[in-house]
Amino acid sequence: MSATLEALSAGGQVGAVLPLLTAVVQRPAWSAKYKKIVAVVAALVAGVFAMAADGGWAQFQHGQLTAATLLGVLAASQTSYDLVWKPSKLAPMIESLTTKITAKQAE
Repeated sequence: MSATLEALSAGGQVGAVLPLLTAVVQRPAWSAKYKKIVAVVAALVAGVFAMAADGGWAQFQHGQLTAATLLGVLAASQTSYDLVWKPSKLAPMIESLTTKITAKQAE
């Protein structure tokens, strides 16, 4: 398999589960725009770590592989959220479960 396909594969695998990890940080009360910003930043950070884990830090010298991995994570995370995690209600449930309820909200 070519290096570009391996980079896309690694990015896709990370991106497929990333929405569940992002849901731990996000809150139901946040606006859709803010949630999208958090998701994109998380995808870029996860893409950097996926690249480093897959090929080491030296792999960042190759612009095409870097872009393929980052875009793979971003595309897979957005797609898996829209097609799997949001309709299954799992990601929104994780958001709700990890949100602390203050005394004022409980009243």
